[in-house]
Amino acid sequence: MLASSFGRLSTGYIRRMRTASRSLISTTMQHQQQPSQQQQVDHPFREQQSTSSQSDIVHPALKDSFGRAHTYLRISITERCNLRCTYCMPEAGVRLTQSEKLLSASEIERIAQLFVSLGVRKIRLTGGEPTVRKDFDEILRGISSVPNLRVFGITSNGIALKRKLPLLAASGVTRLNLSCDTLDPIKFNKIARRPGLDLVLSCLDAALAMPSVFDPVKLNVVVMRGVNDDEMCDFVKLARNHSNLHIRFIEYMPFGGNNWGEPKFLPYQDMIERIEKGFNEKLEPVVDVLGSGKTPWGHKTAKMYKMESIRGEIGFVSSMSENFCGGCTRLRITADGNLKVCLFGTGEVSIRDAMRRGDSDEEIIQLIGNAVQRKDFALGGHRDRFELSRQPNRPMITIGG
Repeated sequence: MLASSFGRLSTGYIRRMRTASRSLISTTMQHQQQPSQQQQVDHPFREQQSTSSQSDIVHPALKDSFGRAHTYLRISITERCNLRCTYCMPEAGVRLTQSEKLLSASEIERIAQLFVSLGVRKIRLTGGEPTVRKDFDEILRGISSVPNLRVFGITSNGIALKRKLPLLAASGVTRLNLSCDTLDPIKFNKIARRPGLDLVLSCLDAALAMPSVFDPVKLNVVVMRGVNDDEMCDFVKLARNHSNLHIRFIEYMPFGGNNWGEPKFLPYQDMIERIEKGFNEKLEPVVDVLGSGKTPWGHKTAKMYKMESIRGEIGFVSSMSENFCGGCTRLRITADGNLKVCLFGTGEVSIRDAMRRGDSDEEIIQLIGNAVQRKDFALGGHRDRFELSRQPNRPMITIGG
């Protein structure tokens, strides 16, 4: 989709962006002329490192019309996956983007550098399954070298990740999300359309054995009524003796070709009720003292809880029944190089095309700012999950989990 489809920005806004762009681009170039502190350590825990005052500036291009500053970028590096999960990939599969139209490792690094120079502080690699990309190691090293990146994470299904954990640690990855929707091998084969539960659980065990690196490890579970909702208590038990394990139950969301329907949808309030009944114990909210909103969690993605008998934490991602869009700080780059400002929106602009036609950083920043300014307040401009389910959108695997 062409950038012009997002409309024109005001002259004053563009002028402010140009002035801020020149300042931040100059500062970024100065950072890159000398090795950063992050590049000089074996394990760059970015959350604990001090940065220059420049690092706290958020460029106007990352602020939308509702005043939300977008400091979290999710980059999908592949549309390929070694599983075929029903909620993520249509049964007939997807038409994969030609390899030459996917972002290269150097293009991904340039995007990361540019967004961090604008004020992004957290980057997460997604897919598809990131580890199936042949130059995965190169991409890790490239993003690891970006100055002023504070938090580096990855989302994986864990099938081939275990042997990569030392590389993740050396690259400064501290936020690890694993996806697993059932603990039953037969049911796993049905949901994922492939075997591999033993590999996922082995990866989880290995990651939990590295608490100085991955703290916490988050286990994402998409809950589908009549499919795996009977296993929620079993998942919670995994965190009984692991304080660094967060189990996150995700409401089933509609995407292209995943056959979403209300009969399979289970709201998070019902999940809480079932878990409390199963344990005969109350879930107590984990209060986020920095949160800003009507709930203890502010606008965090997951509503986090504790139980007396469980050392880890239990979270609920309530995208459909009680969305957290009001405080959204997330942007997405698809594997084919499009900027998607909302998971549920259809508007996209091609950063890949801008780079390949030789656009300067300043021109790309204006492209980004134009797109961010047109971001809807919630759910991509749709009223609710029912309206959302009737609208076209990419399959999740081509967006990036």
